[in-house]
Amino acid sequence: MPTDEPDVKLRLLHAAKRLFAKQGYEGTSVRQICEEAGANIALVSYHFGGKENIFQALIENFVPIREIEELAKKESTPVEGIREIIRGVTYFRLREPDMIQILQQEILFNSARIEVIRRFAFPMWIRLREFLREGRDQGHFRFRSLNNTLLTVLGAVMFHKHTAYFLPLLEPEEMNAEALIEDLNDFVFSGLRYTGDKSG
Repeated sequence: MPTDEPDVKLRLLHAAKRLFAKQGYEGTSVRQICEEAGANIALVSYHFGGKENIFQALIENFVPIREIEELAKKESTPVEGIREIIRGVTYFRLREPDMIQILQQEILFNSARIEVIRRFAFPMWIRLREFLREGRDQGHFRFRSLNNTLLTVLGAVMFHKHTAYFLPLLEPEEMNAEALIEDLNDFVFSGLRYTGDKSG
């Protein structure tokens, strides 16, 4: 089947990303995606084979999978590694707020797509756990539970964001990416009770 325009596949992906973020994967139909994209409904089957594959394509197109893989393999000290993860995830969150919303929804509801998310994300989170363990073994960090510490750091890094729910509690504030990264580093390394140079 010929496409109407050369960019129709990308338009379908952007439409799906907006709708999944706004109303959830389950709450979004293929017809709605096509209407949002201004595309014929048959083109979803032609390009993706169905809604499940659209979700997979969103991960492949909008999540920095190669950067995650490189970060997971890179040789770094615990401090350097944690700082790089904080930086990489923060820039991804700021660049792709809709994808963050989608991922958070899927994780929260432990959806049928959770294994797709684990496949791309877990190499980095496993590396983060290794950095925490190595840092404690080397005497740089002091914390009791590796599990609790890992989950706390993940929460601060991955799920920190302004949401409509919390807006009444927040003061007007201008903050750029580097200021946010610096604040996250201060928070995380203070929680790890690290007394060395946080610059790595």
